Amino acid sequence: MTAYTKAETLLKVEDISLSYGEKKILRDVNFEIRNITRPDVRQGQVISLIGRSGIGKTQLFKILAGLKEPTSGKVSLDNGNAIKAGDMGVVFQNYYLFEWRTVYKSLELAAKKNPELKDSGIKTAINRYAEDFNLTEHLSKYPQQLSGGQRQRASIIQQLLNGSEFILLDEPFSGLDVLVLDKVKELLLKISLTDERKTLIIVSHDIVTTVAVSDTVFVLGLEGNKPGATIKKEIDLCERGLAWQKDIHKEPAFIKTIEEIKSYL
Repeated sequence: MTAYTKAETLLKVEDISLSYGEKKILRDVNFEIRNITRPDVRQGQVISLIGRSGIGKTQLFKILAGLKEPTSGKVSLDNGNAIKAGDMGVVFQNYYLFEWRTVYKSLELAAKKNPELKDSGIKTAINRYAEDFNLTEHLSKYPQQLSGGQRQRASIIQQLLNGSEFILLDEPFSGLDVLVLDKVKELLLKISLTDERKTLIIVSHDIVTTVAVSDTVFVLGLEGNKPGATIKKEIDLCERGLAWQKDIHKEPAFIKTIEEIKSYL
């Protein structure tokens, strides 16, 4: 098993509930994300939040992003401050970009919001990410001229340039063909290695693909006859020896874990 430790808490979700009138959507959602360290590796975190369609994942996504106030409970960072809009980089399923700006101008606007990037370093940062993510030749294009995969990569770079330690991704594997899917998986794993505290939170119903790139899984579902979805199970893939493994799909323990997750949905 790969050596690792889980250290300080980076994000804590406490007693989150959400109701619309009499209808309860989320109930007593609790989990925390801890900093993973590995010897001689700059290792970030890849967290998956899995649940059936319509279970409340989108609402929890918005709460985590600071875009929606829960009915009760709180989401806090390691400094104790409550999460607010802008604390997390957010990649929506439709890969939002400014349609009237070129890709370069959209990325430049994001980079200017990053206090750690000085004006003189913005162009260098954009070009470096564009090269890493095979977008160099598309920087002068407008979003409508890009393929879905290119838009997605541009949206992710946009959030990397913002400088947030957290990037929240809504269904990043939805609608992708097999070849593009593999590239996106490689891209996300690459991002997780850019900084020790870099944390990706993937909200998805695609169990196999999401779990394959994750180190921790939180399963969102209903408990018995109780109204509102909650976290039914936390699965530590590091502990099971299933994190940071290439071609993990073929491992019997991975297949068994997928079946276990399905049983909680």
